Amino acid sequence: MRNETEIQFLPGVGPKRAEALMSEFGVRYASDLLRVYPFRYIDRTSFVRIADVRGDAAFIQILAYVRKITLFGAKGEIPQENPKELKFNTVKRMSVWVGDGSGEMEMTFFRGIKWMFGKLSEGGTFIFFGRPSEFNGRFSIVHPEVDRPEKQTEADAHQGGILPIGDTTDAKTPWNRTKGRLVGVYPSGEKLKNCGITGKVMNRIMQGALNAALGQEEETLPIYILEKYGLAPIHYALRNIHFPDSAEALERSRFRLKFEELFFLQLALLKQKFIRSRAEDGILIPKVGEAFNKCYEALPFPLTGAQKRVITEIRDDMKSGHQMNRLLQGDVGSGKTMVAVLSALIAVGNGYQACIMAPTEVLAQQHYRNICKYLAPTGVRAALLTGSSRTAERREVHAGLEDGSIGIVVGTHALIEDSVKFRRFGLAIVDEQHRFGVEQRAKLWRKTCDGKPPHVLVMTATPIPRTLAMTLYGDLDVSVINELPPGRKPVQTIHGTEGKRPMMYNFLKKEIAAGRQVFIVYPLIFESEKLDYQNLENGIETIRHYFPFPPYKIAVVHGKLDNEEKAFNMDAFSAGRANILVATSVIEVGVDVPNASVMVIESAERFGLSQLHQLRGRVGRGSDKAYCILMTGHKLSKESKNRIELMCRTENGFEIAEEDMKMRGPGDLEGTQQSGLPISLNIASLARDGQILGAARNAAAAVLNEDPALSLAKNAPLLAELRKNKYEIKDYSKIS
Repeated sequence: MRNETEIQFLPGVGPKRAEALMSEFGVRYASDLLRVYPFRYIDRTSFVRIADVRGDAAFIQILAYVRKITLFGAKGEIPQENPKELKFNTVKRMSVWVGDGSGEMEMTFFRGIKWMFGKLSEGGTFIFFGRPSEFNGRFSIVHPEVDRPEKQTEADAHQGGILPIGDTTDAKTPWNRTKGRLVGVYPSGEKLKNCGITGKVMNRIMQGALNAALGQEEETLPIYILEKYGLAPIHYALRNIHFPDSAEALERSRFRLKFEELFFLQLALLKQKFIRSRAEDGILIPKVGEAFNKCYEALPFPLTGAQKRVITEIRDDMKSGHQMNRLLQGDVGSGKTMVAVLSALIAVGNGYQACIMAPTEVLAQQHYRNICKYLAPTGVRAALLTGSSRTAERREVHAGLEDGSIGIVVGTHALIEDSVKFRRFGLAIVDEQHRFGVEQRAKLWRKTCDGKPPHVLVMTATPIPRTLAMTLYGDLDVSVINELPPGRKPVQTIHGTEGKRPMMYNFLKKEIAAGRQVFIVYPLIFESEKLDYQNLENGIETIRHYFPFPPYKIAVVHGKLDNEEKAFNMDAFSAGRANILVATSVIEVGVDVPNASVMVIESAERFGLSQLHQLRGRVGRGSDKAYCILMTGHKLSKESKNRIELMCRTENGFEIAEEDMKMRGPGDLEGTQQSGLPISLNIASLARDGQILGAARNAAAAVLNEDPALSLAKNAPLLAELRKNKYEIKDYSKIS
């Protein structure tokens, strides 16, 4: 049994600092602290000449002699005739001018002046390390780290070799050996700073944690995996991730720890998927059925190859005898709705019912209208159930679902109410699934048939990067529609600024004169909803000025309208009675108006890439040339400029998603932070470590194919590691 050392008993910690470390990192024991990794490293192996210092350098290290030390009080310079008589409580600042033969620079101290004054001496040679700042063409460092070189000359230092440095506080501690090497920089916060846990102190604490806990760390990976993938042992990796012996040792340690993290994530996900695919009985749906065939034969367009492939994958799942749990990804306009309809008809053709749940009433109503058109030749009855459905309509739908006369029901959150009961519930389809909460989806899954869970198809039009899909939905089977229907024209994306606004309005007038329609979208950011509402209102007045009635007809849709007014205005635009729709991002998902040729997005820099891509997908659905105009201010941040340039460069949703994740990390893509992933990642990055993730997933799959229960002796370390609480994986298919 391990003898765990609490962090408060580590050298230099104590109760107060332990509390701060617990608050910042969630650690209690020294072994926990070993899994808090540096987020970057400072190269202490090289020195910079003062003449070569540049303002863009994050940190520099120089070897220089002290030319002059000056103390300043409230009234100016303080004489130093008799240093023993100095009253340091009156000293406000100490200026230390240093030189190295190539130039001079100032080191400035506002704290710890008495201690530093005793450490430094004019004419002495020291190593100074810190962040340079420039003022009036001269560089200085505020509160640099100061150390004394040991038996090394200035010439030696500038050759770039590793310099042994003595620590003036305690030259006997192992921590001193890290000096003159790559030094880790750890995350920090106000609580740590207030407790005096500086970077230097954090390194010292981490060395204490290594001394206390490293010897008790057990290897988590079997020898055969270590050998197959050339992975460093755990002791080597933990030691060198904190105090690397070399750049090569650091990279080897990083790879090992990233692989381990991603391997166990995938092992947990795949094990859950493996167990469910074999243990979870599902509804048997053996045939395609007459309803499917009638609908398919009556389609006015051919299915794409990708649509046919995905339908085959769904059919195979539904006739397997196990519960289907499949994620369907498809870019905007790729034909997911058609796949959903045909999948629902397979269930109906086998005597079961299906539901399609959408996140908004606008989208649910649109799905219902489209589905009814496709169902006409089949005789299958469909129904719509939303929050605004009247009482009489609700009763009729409830009765039809209970007696089985309704084959397919389309709706919003209203479908998960306890009053909604199915006679034979066979298939649950959830559109834009990330917009529903965990409990909301769980209620739907629990509406079982004969105690068996329904088949589950979750869909998203938000392209998910491959690495994120393997992680967020690693326990689901994934289908991708990576082909657009024939005849779909590309959307030309243009970046516009305020100076081009009159030109943009004239262009819109030409499009409207040609019989086409226009979207104008304003941002809605929850943190400043009031402000955004005002912006929308001001924008509407401007648009009414440029586009007066008649001949122009403007419809307005935003979250402050009641559902009835929102539906009326949306219907007016869809039916062509209005030629301009002014809206917030409420129309991001699902609005299908083939006659709309232009999407104008105001304050485009305030939208994420995924949102911009979704909004752009609202146009280009007809036969006319389509445009997306991204309006921004003149001053853009570097990140905003990159987003706008990417949108103008490509329409590929998966390319955009990959770039978005690289820019922002994986968090916001699905409305969660990285900590919201199945397990927290301490060192691996889904944005940067795709290759390692792929290798880790293949390794995990190979292990489970050979030993699904992890019962073999060689896999004992894997089973022991998986049993830890951190690997409890949510079942995204059922959420129950």
